[in-house]
Amino acid sequence: MSYGSVPVLAGVALTVPAGTGVCVTGENGIGKSTLLRCVSGLQRPDDGRIRVFGANPGSSPEFWAAVVTTVEPPTWYPGLTTREHAELICRAHGQDPDEAGVDEALDRFGLTGHADAIPPSLSSGQKQRLTLALALIRPSSLLILDEPEQRLDPEGRASVAAMLVDYLAGGGSLLMASHDDKFSVASGAELTTMESLVP
Repeated sequence: MSYGSVPVLAGVALTVPAGTGVCVTGENGIGKSTLLRCVSGLQRPDDGRIRVFGANPGSSPEFWAAVVTTVEPPTWYPGLTTREHAELICRAHGQDPDEAGVDEALDRFGLTGHADAIPPSLSSGQKQRLTLALALIRPSSLLILDEPEQRLDPEGRASVAAMLVDYLAGGGSLLMASHDDKFSVASGAELTTMESLVP
């Protein structure tokens, strides 16, 4: 993979066994987000092979039913409130919002008081919490998260880490990039640096 004449991700080899978590660490600009974009099917590598659940990433509706990614900034639908966004995600994935626990999810992420607000009016930290709430409320088999700890206070980081532990315990798999080793370990992820990915 390269951007112009600048090579990125040369010789990368990475496996995330089902039911486990892997966190990619490394300096800014080393290609962590590019790696996640390729695994998410949002960007095609120049060479090499990526398989997710035995298929090319992003190649089918089944992929997007199984995979949740926060690599791209979320799309906020005009006029829909925070709660309505969560309800829409549930309905899009065949869930009843009440049975899926929309109110409980908003409460876990400290968003109950903002349930009737529109997302663009939220602070950057609240938007990050909403993004993670929407990622975790729907059914999935793989979470691909780009620096989920960003803009969260220590309490919020601890809470999200505990939710990711529960996700892994329920059989889900996790691939994420992070600059916070403590958060990553608390999330149940095995740390690997970009340097160690290159033979």
